[in-house]
Amino acid sequence: MNDPISLYDSLVILIYLAAVIGIGLYLRNRDTNTTEYFLAGRNLGWFAVGMSLFATNISSEHFIGLAGSGASRGLAVAQFELIAIFLLILLGWFIAPIYKNAGVFTTPEFLEKRFDEKSRKFFSGLSIFTYIITKILVTLFAGGILLNKIFGWSIFTSAVAIVLLTGIYTLVGGFSVVVRTQVFQGIMLFLAGLVLTIFGLNEVGGFSGLAAKLPAEHFQMFKGIDDPDFPWTGILFGAPIIAFWYWCADHYMVQRILGAKSVNEARSGTIFTAFLKIFPLFILVLPGLIALALFPEIKGDDAYPVLIASNILPVGIKGFVLSGFLAAMMSSLSGAFNSISALYTLDFYKPKHPDASERTLVLVGRMATITIVVLVLLLIPFVKIINSQIYIFLQSTQAFISAPIAAIFLFGLTLKKINAKSVLITLIVGEFFGISRFLLELLMKSDMITNPWLIAYSQINYLHFTIFLFLGSSVLLLSLSYLFRLGDELYGKNFNLIINGYETVNSFQKGALGKSKVKFNILISGVILILTLSLWSLFI
Repeated sequence: MNDPISLYDSLVILIYLAAVIGIGLYLRNRDTNTTEYFLAGRNLGWFAVGMSLFATNISSEHFIGLAGSGASRGLAVAQFELIAIFLLILLGWFIAPIYKNAGVFTTPEFLEKRFDEKSRKFFSGLSIFTYIITKILVTLFAGGILLNKIFGWSIFTSAVAIVLLTGIYTLVGGFSVVVRTQVFQGIMLFLAGLVLTIFGLNEVGGFSGLAAKLPAEHFQMFKGIDDPDFPWTGILFGAPIIAFWYWCADHYMVQRILGAKSVNEARSGTIFTAFLKIFPLFILVLPGLIALALFPEIKGDDAYPVLIASNILPVGIKGFVLSGFLAAMMSSLSGAFNSISALYTLDFYKPKHPDASERTLVLVGRMATITIVVLVLLLIPFVKIINSQIYIFLQSTQAFISAPIAAIFLFGLTLKKINAKSVLITLIVGEFFGISRFLLELLMKSDMITNPWLIAYSQINYLHFTIFLFLGSSVLLLSLSYLFRLGDELYGKNFNLIINGYETVNSFQKGALGKSKVKFNILISGVILILTLSLWSLFI
């Protein structure tokens, strides 16, 4: 079954790595201000926004985790990818105008403009903590699985190599280089996934041959309410809460919106990404089913590495597919490094040093990147805490953190009377329950807790837990703001940020050029939604 990597495949991988480093170093700007270093000069077009969003989102845990869950449970895991489509369209049409009009550098800064500085710093610190676990360690762990299978490298060795390579161009070039390399990497990872699916389907006898070799439940996207991983209630009501936080409030993704030339470029970019999010079902989940059909003995996250290590890919093509995997891994890591650098510099350092020059802030940003690279190298041994079902581990971890944030952004963007003290209390209380749930689950899996109540609490399905935590956070936020009228800011702070955001868009859309672009985007959005609903009906 195993087909050792050839000299030609190795050469293809080296060419890819040289191309990425070359692009990063050659196209770097001499960034002397924060707008250039952290937002690419706010000059990104729709294609760069869309492809960068896609490349940032799709990482090694998607290749390994989606294929692994596909092999274990079938197509149901693709629901997370399809749910994202609805939130991307929401982001482009309704939330991007607000962010662009506010002129902020980070989403935590938006919280300060809308509420207060305390909420900004709490959210920013929580985001940095979250990125280290869900964006960096998970990515390195997933990448280590494949590189160990193909090259025999340990997780530590592969992680050190990838972190150092990615850190070089991220450090030197800032966000502008991150985006430019991500456009190239996004195309690479998309084509690599497509090539593997085509060769895999050919090997298994097409869709009909695949269906004949696997049980029918592997092709059902909606599972029963008692399903441990993908209950339909959790998918329809819990997954959108995670997706709202991830796509509409998380700086890691919203940074691309903030760097767009205009609201229309940001909107077109999100719609483009929504279209691309249809394909992970076919190029990331489907290979897991193919691997199971070809190698029934595989288990979980071994699916993708086993498929790559097999002889279904010709010499040279295997190197291309592996390069696509590395592209996914490096694009997400570079995005995480730059986002953490931006959050620390702009949300913590700059408020304490208001007189710092732009050059100093860029230098601080670069030093923050170096620091996070070193910190990640020190934390690599802890990747062993990650569940073998990588994608479910990722979603469950995000589920425990996302609900309170989703609540304050959702109601903060729509209700005028939400005030600062209510937001801060909701964040603290909500995240206490979310993080405690995360820690209890780790302790339970290590057999370190025996209390039946705690065990029952830690065994609540993660998607259902998200729903309960969101509802609890919402009730707390609304009660404090409306019933108890906590705080002096009864009508909130700067709610006009939201109103002005829509007014700016409306003034643009009234022009002839604006009307034509809006009509085109409406048409494309409608087509994408119809395609998504059609996939649901096809695999119901």
